[in-house]
Amino acid sequence: MDVRKTVGANIRRCRMDAGVSQEELAARMGVDQGYVSKLEAGQRNPTITTVANAAKALGIEIDRLFSLKPV
Repeated sequence: MDVRKTVGANIRRCRMDAGVSQEELAARMGVDQGYVSKLEAGQRNPTITTVANAAKALGIEIDRLFSLKPV
């Protein structure tokens, strides 16, 4: 299990469920769109603060981003 891929896939799924673009999520998080793209692809190793910011920007609880089951 690669936790980066799990978190990235969950961010992508939650973002799409919310109808939010990568650009909008990036703006809400205070990062650039390329970072969100790499985060969703599991190519970044985000800090817990970054994951918390993503959850807040998506209006979800942080534990959803660590779920091994589809969220």
